[in-house]
Amino acid sequence: MAAEPTDIDSILAAVPHLSQGPGGVVAVVKDGTLLGQRAWGYADLDNRIPMSTKTQFPICSISKQMICLAMLSLLEEPTAEMEERKVDVAQQFEDELQRLLPNLKCGAEDGAKVADLCNMQSGIRDYWALTTLWGARPDDKFSLLHDAPKALERIKSYHFAPGTEYSYSNVNFHVLGRILENVSGMSLAQLLVQRLFIPAGMKNASLCANTNGLPLPIVGYEGNPKVGYFAATNRIEWGGDAGIACSLEDMIAYEIYLDKSLKDSSSPYAQSIKDQEYRNGTPASYGYGLKKLKVAGHSAIGHGGALRGFRHARMQFPSERLSVVVMHNFETSPGAPAEYIVKKLLGTKEPEPQTIAFPAAWKGHYLDEETQLYVGIEEGDREKPGTISVSYGPGTGGEVARLTSETEAKADGMKLKLEGDVLHVERIDENRSLRAVRLKAVEKKDFGQTLSEGVVGVYRNEECDSTFTVSGERGALYGSFDGFLGRGPIWTMKQIGTNQVWALGNPRGLDSTPPGDWTVVFKDEKDGKCSSVSVGCWLARKVEYVRQD
Repeated sequence: MAAEPTDIDSILAAVPHLSQGPGGVVAVVKDGTLLGQRAWGYADLDNRIPMSTKTQFPICSISKQMICLAMLSLLEEPTAEMEERKVDVAQQFEDELQRLLPNLKCGAEDGAKVADLCNMQSGIRDYWALTTLWGARPDDKFSLLHDAPKALERIKSYHFAPGTEYSYSNVNFHVLGRILENVSGMSLAQLLVQRLFIPAGMKNASLCANTNGLPLPIVGYEGNPKVGYFAATNRIEWGGDAGIACSLEDMIAYEIYLDKSLKDSSSPYAQSIKDQEYRNGTPASYGYGLKKLKVAGHSAIGHGGALRGFRHARMQFPSERLSVVVMHNFETSPGAPAEYIVKKLLGTKEPEPQTIAFPAAWKGHYLDEETQLYVGIEEGDREKPGTISVSYGPGTGGEVARLTSETEAKADGMKLKLEGDVLHVERIDENRSLRAVRLKAVEKKDFGQTLSEGVVGVYRNEECDSTFTVSGERGALYGSFDGFLGRGPIWTMKQIGTNQVWALGNPRGLDSTPPGDWTVVFKDEKDGKCSSVSVGCWLARKVEYVRQD
């Protein structure tokens, strides 16, 4: 049951206290009308400019669903240029996909298709993760005109068969944006204005591809209450995977527009929220730039957004005709305030979960042989007793799972089971089951006692056009990458298994959220030296390097 206006004011007044930082905005739309909104803090701390509901934010990956709406609109109402070709519109998109990715087999039964891009099932490694391997520094420029085409030229293989799994990849939507432009004969900015912003009444929304030229006065901030807040440096360009700038007022208009769209089953939005599948018929939880969510026990659809200095979320609960939008110009997740609002408005009372003390047997690192990625398990946050933290997916933070027994744990979209030294993980949302074997940890007394000549050296991956240099001695190792984007910074490495399995920390990248740890597995030892190494993260798996020195 919806709160009264006085209640919504009280609910939204708590939001700044649930995620403290420089500033933010929040809005709630119920039954197609604005229930409440709030802006707090500052858009620009140095110049003391207050945040307002008119302040434009880069909405980052929330843009993805809007790109899909434009695509669906073109399928229904093609431009004159598209009609002149006398070729099926969907086929025009498929043909352009192959042209943009000439080094991949696209469109065939075992190749990526446009639908795979929309559903994050393409199997294409994420290019923002790969920029680390191409020698990018976190504050470097990345140009749509000069750098993006070079990145696409270097995409020559999949890290899983298209249509079989889910893996977040911004390449999917970068390419989708280029397809729409090239096929329609219009710029992406024009398409969005014509096909979405004007119909939805988003008066100030625009495509702002250059993150160094965000609409004034917004400033995004890195940092936290302990170290303070400092302006984030962003110098990348993106379009399709992100790039739209909106005020809270624009997002309110968008949510009202979507609510009306649900009444028409043929509308682009109604089409975009239909259930998606993998090629084997298994249901998929992601489709057309939207993720199926569970928030406070209620089913929702939505998406987050992140850029260095910004964190956002929008979610819609179709059965309750409720939408919540939270946008921050700092890097604290908006998940907690969004969940708080939903619980208050829908009167959710979740049962107290059974609490199981953390068994020490879980703690450690495990290697998934197939993907060559490590899974790290440790006790969860003290404020969440009975939980474990699982390091495997994107970013630098762990996923939280609740222990259901001494040997089993569960989270939304994931189940885990520990059998001795073997960890079984079913990642439901990714359509993937993995078997990871415990790595024998390096004991503290052995730190600095192991010689490193066997792994120190220069390694090369020709396909990716990347050089990996490992330096250091006696187990204090460092890694760096060189490629077409430059000479990358040196990252620290830590040994997580005695059988030459290491983690290379990557806490900052061109995009946000950064890749986090890369798993580095040295292999094929001969005459005291490893001749190859596998480097990978969840966003870009199994990039194989060969020793050059």
